[in-house]
Amino acid sequence: MNETLKRGLSGVVYITLLLSSILYSTESFILLFGIFLVIATYEFCSLVKLQNIIPISFVTIAYSVISLLSYYKNQTDEYLSYVLEKPIHLGVNIDRLNISLLIISLLVFTKCLFFLFDNKVQTVSVIWKYLYLLGYILMPFIFIVKISFGIIDYNPKIIIGLFILIWTNDTFAYLVGKSIGKHKLYERISPKKTIEGFLGGVVFAVFAGYLISKLYIKPNPDFSDTSILIWTIIALIVGVFGTIGDLIESKFKRIAEVKDSGKIMPGHGGILDRLDSVIFVAPIVYLFYQILSYVS
Repeated sequence: MNETLKRGLSGVVYITLLLSSILYSTESFILLFGIFLVIATYEFCSLVKLQNIIPISFVTIAYSVISLLSYYKNQTDEYLSYVLEKPIHLGVNIDRLNISLLIISLLVFTKCLFFLFDNKVQTVSVIWKYLYLLGYILMPFIFIVKISFGIIDYNPKIIIGLFILIWTNDTFAYLVGKSIGKHKLYERISPKKTIEGFLGGVVFAVFAGYLISKLYIKPNPDFSDTSILIWTIIALIVGVFGTIGDLIESKFKRIAEVKDSGKIMPGHGGILDRLDSVIFVAPIVYLFYQILSYVS
């Protein structure tokens, strides 16, 4: 099987699996991204040469507990009450938990930026391997799920819209860069990325954001202009922070001296290779949602 066909088939399988899980139910979506998280953790541990048993166990437990507390708190209380044969009420303030997780993620993301642009950094200390695992791997997967709930309840259109923006940005950044790209964006880390490609990806992502709002989200007429503005801002976040996420993963791979984070997707590499953009985008979009909720 030639490389192009292999890449095309694995891409179709990935997109079909992703969209099916998002549209089928909340539980299938949470489960799929839990599986993606485990695979991404395995790949990250391989990149930074970290024993994977404890990290995989930790992220699995943390993701499961946070998901249960965030979306199934009443059911969890009832189950624990049944098992322990006494009333159990988990006094967890979800809003405070979310803010704490967001702060951790943003702090680690700030360190990621220093890591990306510091030319002297060619190794990662053990303590930072675990901190990157926490803030760069675990937290983004938690926020990918959280932003799909929007302001009130699970809304598959939100997460599908986000992935459409990411795919649009990646596709047109590549096409524009290949067609007219002359000025390198960050040659030392990603030689093929160009400034023209970056700008082209952002422009087409913004256009896609407009179409998503008008044709897919279809808000009430009174909310139409606001919805367009919201999706335009999300598209800008995707264009800028998605590219940064791609570059950061590229630096991890360059230090590890590997081309791909894994081999689970023939022709595409690993899960981290497919989700490197959304990993850096998700917490920023969630922060944007929190700002919207606060000012509205």
